Amino acid sequence: MSSTYVVRRPVLNSYLVRQRDRKRRKELGLVLVVILPLAIGLLGYVWLNLELIDSGYEVHDLERTLKQEGQLQRELSVEAAYLSSPAQVQSRASTELGMVPTTLDRLIFLEEIP
Repeated sequence: MSSTYVVRRPVLNSYLVRQRDRKRRKELGLVLVVILPLAIGLLGYVWLNLELIDSGYEVHDLERTLKQEGQLQRELSVEAAYLSSPAQVQSRASTELGMVPTTLDRLIFLEEIP
């Protein structure tokens, strides 16, 4: 006859205390001291290169804008020279404003005051 009684008791882990491994902490600190400056330097290098590329794109855009503005200036100066020519001024004055060349009978001279 076997009479076995199983009594279940809860496990009490309140007496267990976790201790920190000082050697591992020193190794982690050493790794951080070595890797952190390298990571900061690498990030700085990448950032500078990205800024350089961005500046290159901006310079390219500005050069293209300058070229377009120069072309526009040349076109406008040619148009201004054409519109200010005496023949063009006379033809526009006669067609748009209805002006005609003056004759001597239409001129009024002021007499000289003694």
